[in-house]
Amino acid sequence: MLSVLCALCLGRYPLSPLRVARVFGSLLHLSPASDPVAQVVVMQARLPRILAALLVGSALSCGGATYQAVFRNPLVSPDLLGVLSGAAFGAALSIVSGASAVMVQMGAFGGGLLAVGTGLLISRTLPGGGILTLLLGGLIGNAIFTALLSLVKYLADPMDQLPAIVNWLLGSLAPSGWQELAWMSGPLIILTVALVLCAPVLDVLSLGDDEARSLGVSVRVMRPALIVLATLACAMTISMAGIIGWIGLLVPHVARLLAGAEHRSMMPVTALLGAAGLVLADTCARSLTTGEVPLGIVTQLFGALAFVLVLRRLRSGVA
Repeated sequence: MLSVLCALCLGRYPLSPLRVARVFGSLLHLSPASDPVAQVVVMQARLPRILAALLVGSALSCGGATYQAVFRNPLVSPDLLGVLSGAAFGAALSIVSGASAVMVQMGAFGGGLLAVGTGLLISRTLPGGGILTLLLGGLIGNAIFTALLSLVKYLADPMDQLPAIVNWLLGSLAPSGWQELAWMSGPLIILTVALVLCAPVLDVLSLGDDEARSLGVSVRVMRPALIVLATLACAMTISMAGIIGWIGLLVPHVARLLAGAEHRSMMPVTALLGAAGLVLADTCARSLTTGEVPLGIVTQLFGALAFVLVLRRLRSGVA
């Protein structure tokens, strides 16, 4: 709530909390609409971005926590199975094809799913099985779609299409409006809630395959299902905001420090921390300079610095 209030008040056109309260009061017919400028700034410019940041941050964080539990590796992030490179390839291909903004979002979503599907398919052709095979398949799929992205960037028009691709890859919530929220919010909320409700299964899977089977959990069914849920959530966030790094890797670590390693208590904290963190990051992105800084740059810069502090805290706790 504090992060949302800060985001509503701060920006290149600062507003006092009283003016923001009057805007919502006029919408609820509790006060007269006497501040049209503040109403436009809050309702048309800031509130849609804040809601989008809440959805994207919580979905990315829960997706990252799910990946880390499924692969039993705290350094796993949503780009492990190639969802980021696949979504970037799909969006870049749509931009080069001259597609509309909606089709670019759909291309990013489809590209992310295609990349993860390719990685899972490759893992099935490799000998062995288990987590290591999934990791290898994901790395191969990620490399394939990274190369395809480079090929599309090489073939793109350097005067028009290439800057659009680079701008999209940097990530931003500026295009988020009420129309995008209307068709993206429902699926994102459902996927995020589903990941939070799967916390007991994540606790079992994090123990190991043999322990999970002994407790009655079908690893062959639940692991791919959770990967699909997390991939769908991450792909939708990428199609909505572009590449937003470090949220899915950093926030689950902070949540574990606050709530413990048990996913039943950690996953809700992860969703709230991811939502609040991305709201504050987006506020910094549009407030630091006269021109808006790409959100992906802000999350990578502050995320890397914060991750150093988290690792020092973890190491000191272990010591």
